[in-house]
Amino acid sequence: MLKVENLHVYYGAIHALKGVSIEVPSRKIVTLIGANGAGKSTTLRALSGILRASEGKIILEGEEIQRAMAQEIVRKGMSQVPEGRRVFAHMTVRENLDLGAYVRNDKSEIEKDLEMVFGRFPRLKEREKQLAGTLSGGEQQMLAMGRALMSRPRLLLLDEPSMGLAPLLVKEIFSIIEDINSTGTTVLLVEQNAHMALAIADYAYVLETGTIKLEGNAKELASSPEVRAAYLGG
Repeated sequence: MLKVENLHVYYGAIHALKGVSIEVPSRKIVTLIGANGAGKSTTLRALSGILRASEGKIILEGEEIQRAMAQEIVRKGMSQVPEGRRVFAHMTVRENLDLGAYVRNDKSEIEKDLEMVFGRFPRLKEREKQLAGTLSGGEQQMLAMGRALMSRPRLLLLDEPSMGLAPLLVKEIFSIIEDINSTGTTVLLVEQNAHMALAIADYAYVLETGTIKLEGNAKELASSPEVRAAYLGG
């Protein structure tokens, strides 16, 4: 579904991504793991059009999109849940969700998707009229995921969904990610919690200082001594 070839990204003079190549098959969960500063979030920002790659190709369902604007990429079926959630704090839960559907004009289908999001995240329904900035961290993460789903993506990019959440909530969020995937949405997951990410993913890439260091079946990588020592605490 997604093919990334030889991606290079710079922040000024800093060479953040140095020839990253990954593939995300349709209907699978693929995870990018690695230490802080490895380039995981940079990869997602480049894929979603927020950062411009200086070199390389990003191919979504056979179409090159590395020069497309961010809003065009959402229209083409790829949506991102950003690191740190980035909800619109002074808008209500409902207004945040409505914004997620800004590229769509099929009103009856949007209403159906809104009910789907409320079904998946009942707490958002309870807080529909509440300002997003007053939600807990876990609720804000659910809202960020719900907002992304409102664009009806075929490929969902998730950037550090477990960040700052209590262990019980982390389990709940990962369970929801599996549920979203089971209904046909492809997932590319960036996550520092390597243990949880490898437990739900089909395939995994290990990113280290802007390059892919290892890749393989997620379950096999989880049992690799190298990965265990570096990312899973031995």
